Amino acid sequence: MQRLKVLLLGAAVGLGTGLPAAASSSIWYNSEGGKVRLVTSGKPDEAGRIRGVLDIALKPGWKTYWRDPGDAGVPPQLDISASTNISDATFSFPPPQRHDDGYGKWAGYDHPVSLPVTFTLSAPNQPAVIDADIFLGICETICIPVQTRLTVDPGSDPDNAEDAALVKAALATLPTPARPDFGINILPGDHETLIVEASFPGDPEAADFFVAGERDYMFGAPARSEKDGKLVFTVPILDRPSTTPTDGGLYYTLTSADGAVEGLLPFP
Repeated sequence: MQRLKVLLLGAAVGLGTGLPAAASSSIWYNSEGGKVRLVTSGKPDEAGRIRGVLDIALKPGWKTYWRDPGDAGVPPQLDISASTNISDATFSFPPPQRHDDGYGKWAGYDHPVSLPVTFTLSAPNQPAVIDADIFLGICETICIPVQTRLTVDPGSDPDNAEDAALVKAALATLPTPARPDFGINILPGDHETLIVEASFPGDPEAADFFVAGERDYMFGAPARSEKDGKLVFTVPILDRPSTTPTDGGLYYTLTSADGAVEGLLPFP
């Protein structure tokens, strides 16, 4: 499979603009491999947040990326700078699957997926319009960029039960917070490896560990081994910043046959 950054050198494949929608969801934007739209639950909560999803209806055989797409893909991106009374938008990600296209291993989804988005209002008691530039990569035998602008006026249809149900269902797919019996412990590594010991329910063969590179970190696919009866993942550190950050951490997801958890781990 040819990777996305090759296609990005071409001219505007998948460019388009979604016209404004007077509803708690945008219109669909159609591309070669599927279609995308923004859906919201309409009403902000007491903290001034509107829950929504980027709804990605992939055609059979097409895939899209997780928050860390590997060394050549592009994660889903959302720019809300043109919006009214929206100060921030943050993606959350359902558990991914690991894919090998012959060029490399990467994490993503091979089925239609709704990525939850939390929109934060600048002034909670004032009207808001979401005007979002969307960018993501979708892949079949080749990968193409999908770029469009989607507009939603959440207040125009605040009681849309169908949209609210879609958002609620998407939130239910997210990993739960890691806990002592389902999570990871960091083991001593070196400058070039991240090593974690995993605790989880179910079959070890069904377990997988995903860590998202950021702040100039880049990770390879983990190698599996066993130590003292525990499953261990050794993750190559392909690139790292010259100085290790002291704030924040790296997002990880641990999947099993019985569900998934997520958390933050310290920068190695």
